Amino acid sequence: MPKQKEKMYQLSSLADYSFKERLLIRFLGFVFYIFTNLIGKTVRFQIEGWEILEKVERDGKIPILAFWHNRIFLATYYFRFRGIIVMSSQSFDSEYVARFIQRFGFGIVKGSSTRGGVGGLIEMIRLMKKGFPTGFSVDGPKGPVYQAKTGTLLLAKKTGNPVLPFSVEAENYWTIKSWDKLQIPKPFTRSKIFIAEPINVSKNADDSEMKNKHLELQKKLDEMVRFGEQWRESGK
Repeated sequence: MPKQKEKMYQLSSLADYSFKERLLIRFLGFVFYIFTNLIGKTVRFQIEGWEILEKVERDGKIPILAFWHNRIFLATYYFRFRGIIVMSSQSFDSEYVARFIQRFGFGIVKGSSTRGGVGGLIEMIRLMKKGFPTGFSVDGPKGPVYQAKTGTLLLAKKTGNPVLPFSVEAENYWTIKSWDKLQIPKPFTRSKIFIAEPINVSKNADDSEMKNKHLELQKKLDEMVRFGEQWRESGK
């Protein structure tokens, strides 16, 4: 794992925000970190497919983790302190979110599908070539929910690293009234992580291959949601 000396692990300057906004960003970032950490410590995790991630790493590749935005709570907690780089949009709301996930050892690159996406993707390519793993909520930052975007596949094409789709299912959770119906796990619940086989994209992939890989990514993420629902309903 690369040493965490890069600027993406450091809290960004708040100079462009008002005094009130700076206080609010710091406060919310700390509160969300405490809340996530307290609940996360009580969750009992199961995992299916961890050997797939291990094989990717044994093969000398760096995973591009891909998941649905409404699973971000437990995804953040489970994959903490692995040096994973994620993309954050350039907005007030994203600033305090970035701060709380940085407390869990994630790095932040500014940019999203709606603001600064090209520059953010270029930076992700640079960092992956230096050995940093990356993670994407592929229907974020604003949806539509459960519709995968193509950023992970472009990153795979440019870096030669595989996209590794995964999903997190909590047995008991609250649902927030947000665009993605964000899932907040209840304390002491069980949770299961499903990791799918990697998706590899050739460096010379044409439009047809990219379309097929996009369909494959969508299919695998949809399947893992169904697997999670079946697991939760079975009570196993």
